[in-house]
Amino acid sequence: MSTEALPASPGRVRSVLLRKPVIAWALCDWANSAFATTVMAGFFPLYFKQYWNAGVDATVSTFRLGLANGIASLIIAALAPLVGAIADKGGARIKLLALFTVLGAAMTVGMYWVAQGQWQVAALLYVLASLGFWHGNQFYDSLLTDVSEERDYDLASGYGYALGYLGGGLLFLINVLMATKPAMFGIPDASTGVRLSFVTVGVWWVVFTIPVLFIKERRSAAALPFVRAITEGTRELLDTIRHLRGDRTLLWFLLAYWFYIDGVNTIVKMSVDYGMSLGLKTDALIQALLLVQFIGFPAALAFGWLGKRIGPRAGIFIGIAAYALGSGYAYFMTTEADFFGLAILIGLVQGGIQSLSRSLYGRLVPPGKAGEFFGIYNLMGKASSILGPLLTGVVALLTHDSRLAIVSIAILFVIGAVFLARVQVPQSAGSRP
Repeated sequence: MSTEALPASPGRVRSVLLRKPVIAWALCDWANSAFATTVMAGFFPLYFKQYWNAGVDATVSTFRLGLANGIASLIIAALAPLVGAIADKGGARIKLLALFTVLGAAMTVGMYWVAQGQWQVAALLYVLASLGFWHGNQFYDSLLTDVSEERDYDLASGYGYALGYLGGGLLFLINVLMATKPAMFGIPDASTGVRLSFVTVGVWWVVFTIPVLFIKERRSAAALPFVRAITEGTRELLDTIRHLRGDRTLLWFLLAYWFYIDGVNTIVKMSVDYGMSLGLKTDALIQALLLVQFIGFPAALAFGWLGKRIGPRAGIFIGIAAYALGSGYAYFMTTEADFFGLAILIGLVQGGIQSLSRSLYGRLVPPGKAGEFFGIYNLMGKASSILGPLLTGVVALLTHDSRLAIVSIAILFVIGAVFLARVQVPQSAGSRP
């Protein structure tokens, strides 16, 4: 039987989701999603522009924020496969997950003490915190193959994303209240509320990551000493890159993922800015972000079940179709109700397309190379932050129409779907019920 479609009885679902290793692993998503919501998507861009760049022209602050994001993305993309290969050889994925978690959380907490106007310090802390977040996620993703059997990847992966949406959404809601209603928490003003939010993210991140540190990591061979792990990991990574072109299934998937996840990331990054260009209120945009988080919780669980019923690739196709339709729908948006409609659509499929991509990729990864191959997966995810913004920028420049720029994102989903259609999920004895 192919791993693309397996029965998922209610008893089987409960059995998978109640396993201690799966719960511990999924809580890691609950933990680090606080950084993604409160810091990356929420308060850091706003505070960076209005506080750490106070009095600076908006175009200059936008450039500085883009520069910080660009530097972080470049470093992460360059190091991800190598760090993953070294972790595999040294049997150190969980240790490195702990290290990067502490790095990210500490840098986030450090933002509390950055004074007004110190944009360089804020940018540096953000870059380092992003390194902690993305490299930590790399090893968290790779542990999917350690906490569940192949036939349960879809359920477990969806469970992780579901808890991530719920946990990130809950803390973001609290942080929004800390900033908008500081007196409720005994906080003197909104600015202090935002700065304290950075502290809560760091503490939340560390505390809820602790359970995953007790997971037993599967190793295909004896762990090597650190220095030798660097040498062997580097050599094996180079071999993998040279021979990756011979694995057409992996290549087709990575190409497909590059395009369609670029479309996903572009819509996530541009939706708020697009809403502002339509004259929508900031409060409504924040409410829409929260709506995506809380809809994403049950939707990601549902997609995990759906992936087990019809196969992860079919589930990804559904997500791609929904996003393509959303790109067209955005063209006609004029009101806050329209924007909330788009938020609902994104919330229904965002976690699903992400979780099923991870579980499908997990099926394609060779045994004993999860860290290395999820490093390549991470690299593709970061590299995919280029095409969408470039495409929309060129279309907007040529047509002078931001609505057409949004619609153009659908091209990325079409290309991704074409490549994904060429991915053949292999049969696996280990996945048979």
